[in-house]
Amino acid sequence: MLEASVVVIGDEILSGYVDDANSGWLAERLRAHGVPLTRVSVVPDEHDAIDEALQAELARSRPRLIVTSGGIGSTPDDLTYEAVARSLGRDLVEDPVIARRIDAALVWTAQQGVEVDDVFAWHLKRMARIPAGSRLLAGDAGWSPGVAVDVDGGCDDARGATVVVLPGVPREFRSLVTGAVEPQLLEGRREIPTVAEIEHGFPESALNITFAAMLERFPDVKLGSYPGSPMLIRLTGPADDVAGAEGFVRGRLDELTASPGGAQLMAAWTARFGRAAEEDR
Repeated sequence: MLEASVVVIGDEILSGYVDDANSGWLAERLRAHGVPLTRVSVVPDEHDAIDEALQAELARSRPRLIVTSGGIGSTPDDLTYEAVARSLGRDLVEDPVIARRIDAALVWTAQQGVEVDDVFAWHLKRMARIPAGSRLLAGDAGWSPGVAVDVDGGCDDARGATVVVLPGVPREFRSLVTGAVEPQLLEGRREIPTVAEIEHGFPESALNITFAAMLERFPDVKLGSYPGSPMLIRLTGPADDVAGAEGFVRGRLDELTASPGGAQLMAAWTARFGRAAEEDR
């Protein structure tokens, strides 16, 4: 059963200059295909750090889709292609499709009056040097298309993994995910889980015993409990199990609401939470 990991690469993320806008968005897209995102790592623009994160994900359960975000531009700190190639024991090779796009960009730059010598061209063409054996992900016309590198047969094999290297710019990242990663690597891979949401007016602590009993009866259901006004319970899993778990929890909530102590607790909690929310505003 396919699972996914994300490795976010960039000193600017770790320094707090830029927010990671890609991981949360990708988690939503993965969820739409029933593929769980099981880990997000954020690492600096360093070969060893990228290698450590990549090897950790390759060592996890398979099949696995590993998506990297960032570090595939032309500046010296853009090391992702080199780091991925080194980590997988592969050479860097110049991709002719990307190289042609960059050649056109070099011609345009020269036409603007900028001196384009071999050193200038070499740095820009770093974006065309990708790990050997990679394949371009269709659906993008930018200079930095995504590439996919299969390991041990890729994520189509139960023992394999696919490393997808994507740019960190959110617009380009999202374009490649929707235009290439989803149709080529995600669609039809897993059954989409059922989600049920239950709103209530009690503190979480009042439901801990209910939650424990529910998880014991329905171990394939994932539980999420979130504060708010109202409070929210989210149940995720196979349809029949979620239906059973939802019925169980709603029954316990009805019993608690109908009891004198429960009614008093809900009134007190609602009033307290309402005051806290008002103070936050």
